Amino acid sequence: MKTESVRTIAVMGLGTMGHGIAQAFAAGGYPVRCWDTEPSVARSLHSRVRKNLKEFVAAGLERPRNADRALSRIAVCRTEEEAVGSSQFVIEVVREDLSLKQKLFARWEGMAADSTIFASNSSSFPIRQSASRMKRQDRAIVAHWFNPPHLVPTVEVVPGRRTSARTTRLTLEVLRRIGKQAVLLKKEIPGFLVNRVQIAMYRELWSLWSRGVASPEDIDAAMRGSVGFRMAAMGPLEVCDFGGLDIQTTVFRSLIPHIESGPALPGKLRDLVRSGGYGVKSGKGFYSYTPATAARRRSLRDQRFLGLLKMLYRSNGGS
Repeated sequence: MKTESVRTIAVMGLGTMGHGIAQAFAAGGYPVRCWDTEPSVARSLHSRVRKNLKEFVAAGLERPRNADRALSRIAVCRTEEEAVGSSQFVIEVVREDLSLKQKLFARWEGMAADSTIFASNSSSFPIRQSASRMKRQDRAIVAHWFNPPHLVPTVEVVPGRRTSARTTRLTLEVLRRIGKQAVLLKKEIPGFLVNRVQIAMYRELWSLWSRGVASPEDIDAAMRGSVGFRMAAMGPLEVCDFGGLDIQTTVFRSLIPHIESGPALPGKLRDLVRSGGYGVKSGKGFYSYTPATAARRRSLRDQRFLGLLKMLYRSNGGS
């Protein structure tokens, strides 16, 4: 199956990440067929994507005519069959519920052509679990995007034991064709690559906050102005090379006995979550939010992401 044989993409689930994934494929030139169980979510798809595309145009990352073309490539389907049956590459973007993913993959397989590829956006479930009820697991794979998916360049591609080389190659090529930085994992491990590293970092940061070592504001400032600053331009292993592996390994031996290594959440964080402190969605987390302040912070976040995207990953707007 050659990449050219993928003519249409199906995005199944249009919530927090689905609309951004649909946008990325459409901006990359693919007709996109979309579906969601919730009518209001489906109806709002075009307005959400339109808003995102306006921000791309304002940042000089897209030309107005190309933004209009991208929006015109996105269609909302009334049924699953309409979306899946007309597509050669189907990506699942539903909630992180293993039984739901298994049920949907098994059902969609019966609606699709034999050559259709099925990708899961799961951030934790390996494809051998999500696709366990499929008859042809060789055409199933994880393609794990990061929120917001229309802005963050990387997508982790994680084949399973039964995933064919053809499926893996095709998935990498399709993602790279739309400008994504598709990263292949050679082994299927829990949490894949990025989330494992993130959780290891968060465990130490949560511990430092819980112990009163520094405030949330100072922790964020310290990380943004050091680790975040360097890793926006260099990968962490390259940072190690430039710092000197002899020095890095000496620091490791010195600090590792003092680094948080337990399996339990810090009590202070556990109490925060139990009290309803979920972050932006509840108005309270490490910081407090009103709807207005949350909207401002989200807008600032996206403007910074657009700036980084323009500076580090794209030299000019679309042609």
